[in-house]
Amino acid sequence: MMLQQTTEILHTQDKANLINELQCGQSVNQAISQNRRADFALLVAMLSGDTRETTATEVIDTVKHTDSELRKHFDIASPQPLRSDQESYAYGAQVALQFHQGGMRSAKLQHYLRPDALSYFPEHTYELEESVYHNLSGHQRRHLEEKESTQSLTYELYNQLVTNRRLSQIQAQV
Repeated sequence: MMLQQTTEILHTQDKANLINELQCGQSVNQAISQNRRADFALLVAMLSGDTRETTATEVIDTVKHTDSELRKHFDIASPQPLRSDQESYAYGAQVALQFHQGGMRSAKLQHYLRPDALSYFPEHTYELEESVYHNLSGHQRRHLEEKESTQSLTYELYNQLVTNRRLSQIQAQV
């Protein structure tokens, strides 16, 4: 019987939907002024701790846009490329020409209209730094150029060479 009453009280408290202290009226003030700590603790415990319930918010429908849609809508140029390609060298020459004909402002305007690549890598170095590529030996450069890997000496060939060398040494001693 006592368990049923306790359960009913809990369900009644759940249905109270206390969001903030204004819904309690003077109960909180009276509990404090009359030094009823248990009542105060109960009232505070019944308040929701979820800030989403106490803050007035609206549900905002977010619309996902792709980068290309936003660039088209706001008329923004394409992003600055990170690496150079074949066209970057010709474009760099145009920016240099603009600099010589119109000065720094003209070159900056040209760059802002169509951003140049952030880094220029040397061509035909197999994506190695130029200093690294020039320090390679001729054999290593040819190895980079080869599309198919060459087969190294097989284990059997090595054994045959060692065996023939030993046989030659034996025949030389006899």
